[in-house]
Amino acid sequence: MLWVCSEMPRLGLRWHRPLLALGAGLLLAVPSLPAYAFSRSSWLSGTFPVVSFAGFTSGFGMRSHPLGGDRRPHYGVDIAAPLGTEVRSWWSGRVRELIRDGGCGNGLVIRSGDYEHIYCHLAGNVEGGAYRSGAIRLALGQPVRSGQAIAHVGLSGSTTGPHLHWGMRFRGQWLDPARILRAMADSRRRQPLASAGPP
Repeated sequence: MLWVCSEMPRLGLRWHRPLLALGAGLLLAVPSLPAYAFSRSSWLSGTFPVVSFAGFTSGFGMRSHPLGGDRRPHYGVDIAAPLGTEVRSWWSGRVRELIRDGGCGNGLVIRSGDYEHIYCHLAGNVEGGAYRSGAIRLALGQPVRSGQAIAHVGLSGSTTGPHLHWGMRFRGQWLDPARILRAMADSRRRQPLASAGPP
């Protein structure tokens, strides 16, 4: 079963390079990124964003949209998880934006230095300048720790099933979060000590 989400136009999505053909009709957008975004070797303080991982259901790049059928870019990865699964902050930072719209649904943007991590289709609700889900309450500007419970997987916004849409920007440019996860895994294999801030 494929669970996917729609794009998030209010987050200012844009590509910085043309789409490249990768064979078999697959297209992938390659953003123009500073080498610094992936040059650091220590990603040990990063946390995988869901507690109960069921699988990746949609990757970063061009795809056929499940609700419209047209091809369009997907600015993140979709991580399937049971409804109500705890969502954790990838890195320490501050809540930069609260989202409530028809695409992302209930969502959060957390800023960690030059990085912004985006979480969509959350349970709970966004109102009065705060996000609430069960015992979790986050307000704009509130600090969060790496690994802190920040939300629960829901069905808000444009989605065909429970999952977390997880996006990542570096200095305003979109990154493939799968590359972040690979860098985290590589760092764990190579280095014993965690860094104090995002690479």
